[in-house]
Amino acid sequence: MSSRFVAGFRIEDSLTAATNLNAQGLSVTLDSLGENVSTPDQARQSAQVYHWLLDAIAQAKLDANVSLKLTQMGMDLSHDLASDIVSALVDHAVQSDSFVRVDMEGTDYTQATIDLVRRLHAKPENRGHVGIVIQAYLRRSADDITKLVSDRIRIRLCKGAYKEPAGLAFPDKKDVDSSFVALTKVLLKSGVFHGIATHDPAMIDATKNFARAERIDPKSFEFQMLYGVRRDLQRSLVQEGYRVRVYVPFGDEWYPYFMRRLAERPANVLFLAKNFFRK
Repeated sequence: MSSRFVAGFRIEDSLTAATNLNAQGLSVTLDSLGENVSTPDQARQSAQVYHWLLDAIAQAKLDANVSLKLTQMGMDLSHDLASDIVSALVDHAVQSDSFVRVDMEGTDYTQATIDLVRRLHAKPENRGHVGIVIQAYLRRSADDITKLVSDRIRIRLCKGAYKEPAGLAFPDKKDVDSSFVALTKVLLKSGVFHGIATHDPAMIDATKNFARAERIDPKSFEFQMLYGVRRDLQRSLVQEGYRVRVYVPFGDEWYPYFMRRLAERPANVLFLAKNFFRK
């Protein structure tokens, strides 16, 4: 089951997956699995994988970039450590004309993640080379997006996969969906290239309808989906003229990755099970 949703253990496996997806007209973001490292050396080792990835992407001329988590870069150990590590990766992305996406984790890390990305993006040479993820189910996300859009930071908007208290996140799906649609409209009107990350046909239709009504170029944003999930929908969107990026995780940390996600939100179990039997 894991091989359906994880590209493999090695960097080479992720690059093979990226090559195959590019051949289908799909862009890629590569994610070396791992979170909450316990030593500075582990954080630096995790970062080294991303340096190798950035070099490999440039050498192979892949349509790909990278996504990372701050806890994988040592955020739990030291904010300065994580900041230095991510700053060096963004510098590498600038040199490679690539892009680093800083993933969003649980709400304990939300403000620190936003602060770090805004600080890095404020350097003129980094603009357009570092972005962030915002989760539509958080009540604070509308305010966060206003600030990030004013900085012209590229955002991946997703619904959110962590278990959070009702005081911080909308507990009902209809409210999450309403937030997602409202925030999508803000992003599409911003003039910045953003990613709309969803497999929900209703959210995809709402995005397409709004873009059509506002005469927004379908190439000015992209849909983003998970590796192995709704592959039929990924291909059909490309055929319709939309840009689609596939999030490709890899590495030997696949088991804790799955177990953590499934333990945090039991709904994730049903999501994976349903998509395992799709094309």
